[in-house]
Amino acid sequence: MKKDDCIFCKLANGEIPARSIYEDEDFKVILDAAPATRGHALILPKEHADNLYQLPDEMAGRAFGLAKKMAISMTEALGCQGFNIVQNNGEAAGQTVFHFHIHLIPRYPDDGQGSFWEPRHYSDETLDEIRSQLTL
Repeated sequence: MKKDDCIFCKLANGEIPARSIYEDEDFKVILDAAPATRGHALILPKEHADNLYQLPDEMAGRAFGLAKKMAISMTEALGCQGFNIVQNNGEAAGQTVFHFHIHLIPRYPDDGQGSFWEPRHYSDETLDEIRSQLTL
């Protein structure tokens, strides 16, 4: 299902022009309009899901498989020395457009981009508590 007021639905389905670098029946990959680095692209499903939590499992698997394929291809084509694959869920995590998408960010020495978070340190007791909450 597509969402009428979603800009990423419109980009993924060709209603708004985009610099597409890959397309199949379920996904479109476009260059980001405000890139972090040279070649920064977005994987957009053609069907709407606000975030990873709403995306069907099969589509999530295919999206991350496509991310791997694109990262390999982009690394060879652009000659980057590293690669970030970023997927944000929710405003607190930095999501600004509420249509599931994956950022493909080629990395280069001295590209001016840094780490995306500052490492924290927790006590052994806190780590054990967290583990007990998360163990499936």
